[in-house]
Amino acid sequence: MAKHETKDKKVTVVGAGLVGTLEACFLAKRGYQVHLYEYRPDIRTLEHVPGRSINLAMSVRGRTGLKAVGLEDHVIKNHGIPMHSRMIHNTDGTTRAIPYNKDGQCIYSVGRRFVNEVLLNRAEEFPNLTIHFSHKLTSCRLQDGQASFLNTETGEEVNRKADVLIGCDGAYSNVRRAMMRQPFFNYNQTYIPHGYMELCIPATPEGEFVMPANYLHIWPRGQFMMIALPNQDCSWTVTLFMPFPIFESLTTQDQLLSFFQTNYPDAISLIGRDRLVKDFFANRALPMISVKCSPYHVGSTALLMGDAAHAMVPFYGQGMNCGMEDCVVLDELLEEYSDDLATVLPAYSAKRSPDAQAIVDLALYNYIEMRDLVNSRKFLFRKKLDDLLSSLMPKYWLPLYTMVTFTRHPYHVCIGRKSWQDKVLKRVLSMAGVLGVGAGVVLTKTDALHGLSSSFITRLSTILVKTWSTVTTAAATASLKN
Repeated sequence: MAKHETKDKKVTVVGAGLVGTLEACFLAKRGYQVHLYEYRPDIRTLEHVPGRSINLAMSVRGRTGLKAVGLEDHVIKNHGIPMHSRMIHNTDGTTRAIPYNKDGQCIYSVGRRFVNEVLLNRAEEFPNLTIHFSHKLTSCRLQDGQASFLNTETGEEVNRKADVLIGCDGAYSNVRRAMMRQPFFNYNQTYIPHGYMELCIPATPEGEFVMPANYLHIWPRGQFMMIALPNQDCSWTVTLFMPFPIFESLTTQDQLLSFFQTNYPDAISLIGRDRLVKDFFANRALPMISVKCSPYHVGSTALLMGDAAHAMVPFYGQGMNCGMEDCVVLDELLEEYSDDLATVLPAYSAKRSPDAQAIVDLALYNYIEMRDLVNSRKFLFRKKLDDLLSSLMPKYWLPLYTMVTFTRHPYHVCIGRKSWQDKVLKRVLSMAGVLGVGAGVVLTKTDALHGLSSSFITRLSTILVKTWSTVTTAAATASLKN
């Protein structure tokens, strides 16, 4: 409970997806009178939920949000499937694992629908939280927290006045559309030229996984890729990402099978030839959008959170995690400023906007990494070096993926530290005289990466550490203070 009494403060949350429902729980826990509105019917009653169904990769930021409302153990221990590495599938059918970090930390595959239903169940436990399904937002006046809804089942119009209106209504947010009419509101959206399509790898007839379960499986192919995340029923949610022109070129069964035989030969038997053909032509490639905007608030009466504020492509697995962390950050600010909304909302915009915009950019970059760079010997050599330096100097060196996925360091700080590490590493390698040796080994031998001997790594690490201690300790300390 906040330091100031909140029981008389009313909040309207638009959107009962993952972020909206979690935020409603946070606010109800603080004592606010919360009304949560959702355009769809109650998903717990539906056989099929319309909209995105890409599996979610839950990491520390999302888990922190669930923990605050008492759901982390229920979701992670009872439903999450740990994935400790990427499993790379080559065109010749061979595979190799790339651990996410040196400490064996993992992310968890969870179902979007399952997490949403668990959050809705939790929301219903709060007596000061009311959920309104099948209510479409028709208009809002942001300056006074006023919102009007149409009950799509009865045709009734509902008007709701609140101390604050929070838009958690997704990448195509109606609340954000209203905010765009405000002066000094900045907005940018970008559709990437690649789409996605979901397929499925079924379980074996015995109900078991057909591939090793505790991995995020990736088929990287340069300009396109396919990934697979494990499900509780031992099936796999497969997502094919590639440019729209390639999707559009595959118009016949023979073209599709030839494309898969060339690029994903092992996936044909995993998915099943007939099922692949049926599912591919029964679906269509869907677009992916990035959204940036600022500020996220209007005065003390309106706020954007989640995809409404920062939609991102799914390639860093941070869309849900970032949105759930939004709820944590807002709660921290409400606590810090004793629920003074006039102070909290501007502080939230100032604090969250740089981080959200940073992860939106980083998510797009990670698509390049996943579809292409994971096969680069230079990339893999750098990853080994990052892990080595992190082991030797954990206070000064963390790989970017580790910072983003396994800590709550602000996203923009993670990127800043990565840039700083790149500069330091370049300087250290240059001064140590090993840049040419390392590059020569990596670039001139086809099996160089796997052939890096422990003695080479040891000698390299000794040189790096000695140089590091004399050249960069002061800079590292200064960087960590920022």
